[in-house]
Amino acid sequence: MHTELLKKMAMAMLVGFMAFGVVACDNDEGPAEEAGESVDNAVDNAGDAMEDAGNDIQDKAEDAQN
Repeated sequence: MHTELLKKMAMAMLVGFMAFGVVACDNDEGPAEEAGESVDNAVDNAGDAMEDAGNDIQDKAEDAQN
């Protein structure tokens, strides 16, 4: 019976530490995180611009065929 109580307490502590870890990781964004988000945004914008350019070329090619 004593070991069951210890197991339950250990499991509760483990769950508590895991919850604290998730909360602690979510709050502060350091400079590396901000730089990574900036890079992600730049890549997304470049991809959108390339897609728009490809659509414009396709539209002009279709217009030239007609």
